[in-house]
Amino acid sequence: MKAVMERKINFICNREEISTSLHPGITLLDFLRKNLLLTGTKEGCREGDCGACTVLVGSLTNKRVEYKSVNSCLLPMNDVDGKHVVTIEGLNKDKLSPVQSSFVEEGASQCGFCTPGFIISLTGYLISQKKYDENDAVYSMDGNICRCTGHNSIIRAAQNSLEKIQLQKSSAKNHLRNLIEAGVLPEYFSKIKPKLERLHKSIKVSRRINETGIHLISGGTDLYVQKWEEIYETKVNFLSTGVVPSSIKGKDGKCIIGAGASVSDLIESPLINNHFPEMKKHLILFGSLPIRNRATVGGNIVNASPIADITSILLALDAELRIKNGKNFRRVELKKFYKGYKKLNLKNSEFLYEISFKLPSGKFYFNFEKVSKRTYLDIASVNSSIYIETNSNTIEKVSLSAGGVAPIPLYLKEVCKFLKGQEIDAVTISDACNIAESEISPISDVRGSAEYKTLLLRQLIFTHFIKLFPNRINIGMIA
Repeated sequence: MKAVMERKINFICNREEISTSLHPGITLLDFLRKNLLLTGTKEGCREGDCGACTVLVGSLTNKRVEYKSVNSCLLPMNDVDGKHVVTIEGLNKDKLSPVQSSFVEEGASQCGFCTPGFIISLTGYLISQKKYDENDAVYSMDGNICRCTGHNSIIRAAQNSLEKIQLQKSSAKNHLRNLIEAGVLPEYFSKIKPKLERLHKSIKVSRRINETGIHLISGGTDLYVQKWEEIYETKVNFLSTGVVPSSIKGKDGKCIIGAGASVSDLIESPLINNHFPEMKKHLILFGSLPIRNRATVGGNIVNASPIADITSILLALDAELRIKNGKNFRRVELKKFYKGYKKLNLKNSEFLYEISFKLPSGKFYFNFEKVSKRTYLDIASVNSSIYIETNSNTIEKVSLSAGGVAPIPLYLKEVCKFLKGQEIDAVTISDACNIAESEISPISDVRGSAEYKTLLLRQLIFTHFIKLFPNRINIGMIA
């Protein structure tokens, strides 16, 4: 492995302050195991699927340290600069924590290889939440896979962990102090915040893009699966070091999403949840929690996968992109951004800065559908999103997207043109499906034949209307 020397990266790993000049694109997993010899963090799939490499990353945000579980196999060293990394070794004390002891008591460790990841994920849930729920605790481990047997012993271990912590009485008002007194965290966690504050004062964040960089990395959750060896050998740029915003805000009737915002940021956004109450249900179909904590909206768009879930949703919301080139900006509609398979309306000197769409002010309908071999943690065979405004039973405005049925994330322009002004009934929807068939060009691959994908899209279009207008359309009307 050839490593290119770069600028200093400074962070805290467990109890120790670390400074390194290794290539910023090297993954944290490799650095932990090969340089720090912290081998409790395991290398499994190296694709963000198994969760054996899960660590916690604490970021100083709004004068507090916020911890999130991430896959260290997909996390570049650059993105831990100025942060606190917690591995399984960093949770160890003289005696087992309530989480660790629960895993022992329930026999939940089994072969033990995946256990560090499970314990890290569950501990991350305990840190990030103040009110605990058994289902949410189990859900926090959705990025961790045990291949020995079923997960029942692990589920029981999570439940027992909550019981132990809730029985522990503490007079501390500080959540972190409560967890330290409950034995969940070692004492050193209480000193991390001032250490990070001092570290931040010494770090100079570059807001410039190096024009010689081969890869431009945002979340990297797909790029590191495909090209991690190539990244190790080349110069890379990062959009996560103050170059692009990660905020989600409302302004002038629009929702403005920084290209650096993660999928988890979307899920947690009060603005998104207020206008689209069902959006969280749609977004949890995107990867696992550690992946959602890292995958960015901008990365999902520019990656240009024909079956990108976030892109599908934003197409239906008529999103507009704000693209930056030096100090200059230009705007382009998302539906005009894709020129062909992996070909973008984007110059080498440009990068995606923000995404915006108009916030609905009146009555509207929105839905997202996805068909995959597994409901969760899987790539779609076909997906589709729809946004509709109606007057009585007449469609006044409609935007419909389809993924997995063309070389690009597809906006169904002809279908939308047909549906506008139409009455909502089975004949209209059937005609719309026929028009959709003329707009798509699916191929046969491992996710299904072209014929199967064509049928899927037809069913998904009907599903949109069955869900949104059950009094008008029902499953018996599908021909």
